[in-house]
Amino acid sequence: MSDVTADPAPDPAGSTDPPEPVGPPEPVGPPEPTGPADSAGPAEPRPLGVARTPTGDAGVDRTLDRLADADHLPADGHIEVYEDVHGGLRDALTALDARPGPPSPPGSPGPPR
Repeated sequence: MSDVTADPAPDPAGSTDPPEPVGPPEPVGPPEPTGPADSAGPAEPRPLGVARTPTGDAGVDRTLDRLADADHLPADGHIEVYEDVHGGLRDALTALDARPGPPSPPGSPGPPR
C-alpha cells in the first residue's frame, strides 16, 4: 500500500489562497490613546467661526459682539454670556416701546393704542 495524499478540494470561487484563520474577535471598546493629544484630556475651547451681520444699531451690535466671549469659555461658562446678551437685547426692545416726544401732562390718558 502506498501513501497517496489527495489534493484538497478546489475552492468553488477559484481562489488558490489558503482560508483566513478563525480566531477570537477583535476587542470592542474605546480606542487606546495613540499620542499626546489623546491623553491630554478635553480639548481647549475654540471659536466656531460663525459670521455675524451687523444690525445697524450700535447698541445691539455691541451686545451681540459679547457672544464672541463664549468662544473662549468652557460650556459651563456660556450661560452667563447668554443671559447677559439676552438682557441687553430685551432692554433694546423695551426701549423701542418708549414713544419719543414730549411727556404727557399728569392725569392725561396718554396716546391711544
